[in-house]
Amino acid sequence: MNTCRLTADKTVPVSGCYSEKMILKRKLLPAAALTIISASLSGCSFGTSIDNLMTPPKLSVEQEQIYKALTDATGTNISLKYPKSGKYLSAFIVEDIDGDGGDEAVVFYEKTSLAAPENTLRINILDQNGGKWRSVCDTPAEGAEIEKVIISELGSNERINLIIGSSLINRSEKNVAIYNYDPMNGTIEKTFSEACSFIDVTDLDGDGETEFFLLAGSATGSPAVAESYKLDKSGTYHVYSRELSGSFTEFDSLSYGEIGGGRKGLYIDAVSGAGSIQTDIVYMDSTGLNKVFADPKDSLATVRPAGCSSFDIDGDGILEIPVQTISPGYEELPESEQMKITQWDFVNSDNRLERKCSSYYSVGDGYIFVFPEKWDKNVTIKRDAVNDEIVFCACPDGETGRELLRIYCAEDTASREDRISSGYMLMGTKGDSAYLAYIPYNQTTVDDGLSPSAGDVAVGFKMK
Repeated sequence: MNTCRLTADKTVPVSGCYSEKMILKRKLLPAAALTIISASLSGCSFGTSIDNLMTPPKLSVEQEQIYKALTDATGTNISLKYPKSGKYLSAFIVEDIDGDGGDEAVVFYEKTSLAAPENTLRINILDQNGGKWRSVCDTPAEGAEIEKVIISELGSNERINLIIGSSLINRSEKNVAIYNYDPMNGTIEKTFSEACSFIDVTDLDGDGETEFFLLAGSATGSPAVAESYKLDKSGTYHVYSRELSGSFTEFDSLSYGEIGGGRKGLYIDAVSGAGSIQTDIVYMDSTGLNKVFADPKDSLATVRPAGCSSFDIDGDGILEIPVQTISPGYEELPESEQMKITQWDFVNSDNRLERKCSSYYSVGDGYIFVFPEKWDKNVTIKRDAVNDEIVFCACPDGETGRELLRIYCAEDTASREDRISSGYMLMGTKGDSAYLAYIPYNQTTVDDGLSPSAGDVAVGFKMK
């Protein structure tokens, strides 16, 4: 069944504006969130006042000049607004947004002297005249916070687009608007507006031209939607749309990667019910925007616990999807007592999932151990609660046998040094955590071919 809402022969005029709003939610990518948190905490010390913590970054000389020109036009009762993510994280963006070879300044602010209902977010465009900055255009922006800013050409049109993602104060409702600055008239025109959960600009179909891409979460129980927009030379948006495989309102992580046949895809790890995520993958070709899982039921095969995001497990540019299976010997136990093996599946050229490898994936401790091929279906996992270690054991006949490997995550120097002195190998460190592995030797005279070498352990261990 064709799920495209609009095809290339149905267009949206450049002056058109979407008015329908959807209630959307989206979580920040975990990696981005950790970066922001780390950056925020790295300069803090005990005793620092909250006023100092809230002080905006010091402005550069050029920014001071732009700010003076801004306040000359708007007055001093303003508050600068900073984008939350993306390339541009300053309230001052100095870029060529009209293609004339010279830079303009884009500033986000709100007036602090207005009553609360009137306290709207605004965009001011400033240009240089005789080496001095002056305000040439001021317009309201949608929402109350700036989420992300992208400046880019789109499709075959040569104009430069100012793409602004915004949100309300609680950041639950998000929107994207695309603006075009006209230096001749000193005006900025909004050419596009729609509710969204995620935005980006990318060449998804590999034709050498960038498309504007967005995800819109479910609003009323209907499936979430992926949309890709091309802008032609006449200034008309051509939109291609695909429904996703579920009524997703939040997205756990989003990553670009290859899929079978050399295609580029967007891996969408969406929140699917309490404590789980599932993956949809979209790609674009000459026919438009497509999904790897044409039948929504196929995507259900990727459901797994939250935190197990898609990942390029072997560094070949193709992302794999982690899917959990029960470790041998735990089939009859309650789920809360089961140990799980994570199988990594990739999408082949026929859009089918195919197994790449198996592993143990510790989301909490942030590491993956990829099994050597000889371990396939011959190894099980147990937890040593006394020593707080993960133990890998042989089980070629279905019964748990001898130990093959132990992995321990040390959170302090003393326990790390104690393990190293006992023959453990240091696999890597991340923050205050150190990852150590131990290979038991001379346990048996039986050669079952399952004993890992130090090289097997080093190659298989990955921090995430």
